[in-house]
Parts: sequence; structure tokens; C-alpha cells
Amino acid sequence: MLELRPGCEYCDRDLPPDSMDARICSFECTFCRDCAEDVLGGACPNCGGELVRRPIRPTAALARFPATATRVHKPPVTRA
Repeated sequence: MLELRPGCEYCDRDLPPDSMDARICSFECTFCRDCAEDVLGGACPNCGGELVRRPIRPTAALARFPATATRVHKPPVTRA
């Protein structure tokens, strides 16, 4: 079952469970639509996999299987 992570790993933008802007790869790395499309070019920087829209968990299922509160944030690396 998907963890439904609460934020973008790149910019740390909040992504609630019902967000249409959440993008994930097959390893559940999570990014906002802006970072996924404009910065990352649709590819996960961690695994190289395709970033696709994260599905919305139905409200009844979300009550029984809540989203995780654990945030993963890997700020962009600045290269000199």
C-alpha cells in the first residue's frame, strides 16, 4: 500500500492525501507537479524512474489506512 507521503522531496511543499499535484515513482519517491515537470523533467532523481500522478485514496479507506506523517526532504545539491 502506498505511504502517501506528506510533502515534496525536492521543495518540501505540502502534498495532502487528496492532492492532484503529487507525483510518485515506483519506489514512492514523492514530488510536487511543479518540481516533477519543470525541474526534474518527469524523471525521479533518486532512481531515474518515471514520475506519474499519485492516486487518491478514497476517504473511507484513508480513515482506516491513513497517510504517513514522515516527511522525506532532500534539498537540491548546489554545485560550484
